[in-house]
Amino acid sequence: MSFAAMNPAESSRLFTAFGDGNPETPPMHFETHYRGIMQMYAPLEEVAAYLDRHGGWFHRCAKPMQVEPLTENGYILTVGKFGNFGYEVEPKLAVVFDPPVENAYRMYNVPLPEAQSQGYAIDYDALMCLDHLPWEQVLANDAQARKLLGDRPMPPVITQVNWELHLQVLVQFPRFIYKLPQGLLKTTGDRLLATIVSQVSPRLTTKVQQDFHDCFNLPLPLKSGRGCTVIRPPEDNPETHKKEDSPPVPPENFAWTLPTDGQ
Repeated sequence: MSFAAMNPAESSRLFTAFGDGNPETPPMHFETHYRGIMQMYAPLEEVAAYLDRHGGWFHRCAKPMQVEPLTENGYILTVGKFGNFGYEVEPKLAVVFDPPVENAYRMYNVPLPEAQSQGYAIDYDALMCLDHLPWEQVLANDAQARKLLGDRPMPPVITQVNWELHLQVLVQFPRFIYKLPQGLLKTTGDRLLATIVSQVSPRLTTKVQQDFHDCFNLPLPLKSGRGCTVIRPPEDNPETHKKEDSPPVPPENFAWTLPTDGQ
């Protein structure tokens, strides 16, 4: 299972959040798509049972982001404060976990309970697929496995979680923002979105992996057992790829803040 770019009909759901809007100051659209892995040193059934109990691990692992209960399978997540050119927004989204289908877990956003406009709209769609992975594909030999596991029994297979995230955001900036060059706003917004994902997704992945192995008294997998990469649109050219492989360098007046674990 994988994601494709949103078609116009799907993307139009975002624009309905702003009604007819003002053609002179239309909401700006930003989009990013990531893929990653997370290895778990346990059979697939144990990992699936853990993921099914998201009422525990999601609250623990999402910190320092704020999590509030919404429904039995849903939560309201406050990501942090982000700003640019004197305009600041604190993104908040309501997310729902679908029951798994053939070891695939989907997580997506639904409308927030508040009726008033937030000045932005978010389309969040994430998918986790669980696969068996033989030990020999993870560790070089039995000696390396024993060094990592100690006296713990070595399962014949482990589990790899393959995940994808597709995120779209519309932001209705104040009127004065639209006096700036549109190209600058678009480039800066894309970099901001990529920075949010690059900070939040790897951190959440690491925490879920750590929490699972702590719960079952298992050693934490090697760093090669987790990671993520950006999926670029097919129309991107190699020169664009080369530039985007470097960390984003925002303009001097560009700033964002995320909550810290100490808060």
